[in-house]
Amino acid sequence: MLDRDRLALVRDGGVLINTARGALVDHAALTDELVSGRLSAVLDVTDPEPLPAGSPLYHLPNVFLTPHIAGSLGNELERLGRIVVEELERLVAGAPTAHEVRRADLARVA
Repeated sequence: MLDRDRLALVRDGGVLINTARGALVDHAALTDELVSGRLSAVLDVTDPEPLPAGSPLYHLPNVFLTPHIAGSLGNELERLGRIVVEELERLVAGAPTAHEVRRADLARVA
């Protein structure tokens, strides 16, 4: 849907938000636009997914990557919600969290 020509039509400073499917956007063209700094992006999905470890998108200040969990079904959502509640209960009680997220890990996790 969004190839190089269509991305070029977006005004400078525009923000692309993709929460649908990564394949809807020409990944190479989008990467070029983001590396140039002309556009910014919020990406819940990518193509390929996950991005390769060496992708420049992990390090660009104009790119915000989020974990794609919209497709979660059934007890996955219940489990994720339960973990969040349990972590908050630990935090409020002054106990250490069970699933610590360390600053050093942020570069490699969604």
